Amino acid sequence: MIIKPPHNLNAIQDKFSVFLAGSIEMGIAQNWQQKIEQALEETEHICILNPRRDDWDSSWKQSIENKQFNEQVTWELEGLEKANMIVFYFSPETKSPVSMLELGLFARTGKIIVCCPDGFWRKGNIDVVCKKYNIEQVNNLEEIITKIKNKNYEN
Repeated sequence: MIIKPPHNLNAIQDKFSVFLAGSIEMGIAQNWQQKIEQALEETEHICILNPRRDDWDSSWKQSIENKQFNEQVTWELEGLEKANMIVFYFSPETKSPVSMLELGLFARTGKIIVCCPDGFWRKGNIDVVCKKYNIEQVNNLEEIITKIKNKNYEN
C-alpha cells in the first residue's frame, strides 16, 4: 500500500509504515521513492508513505495561509510522527534543507535509516548528526530496501 498526500493517513493503523523522507526539491532529485515503491510492491504488510505529491504545483505560495501548501507540510509532519520507520535519502544533486530539518526533528526517535552519498553538500553535517544520535547509515538505495525488507515487523 502506498499513501501520498493529501490522502488520509488512517489506513496505516494495521500495517508497518515507512516514510520516504529526503530529497525531492521540486523535481530536481531523481524519483528514488518510486524505486523503493517498486521494490516493495509485493510486500503486503508494509505501507509506504511517500510525500512526493502527484498534483504538486510549484506555483503554490509557500505560506501557512496557502491551503495546499499547509496541507502538504501538515501531512508530512503527521506521517513522520506516525511512521514506524523513516528512511532519508539525501541526493547529491540537491540541497534538501527541509529534509535536513526533518532529520533534526526526528533524530532522537530511534526509527531512522539514512543514506547520504558522497557529494551531498552537507554530508559532514548529516554524518555527525547520525553518529551523535546513533542513526544507522547505509551506502545506497538498495541497502535501504534490504533494511526495510529485513525489518522485524512486530512493533
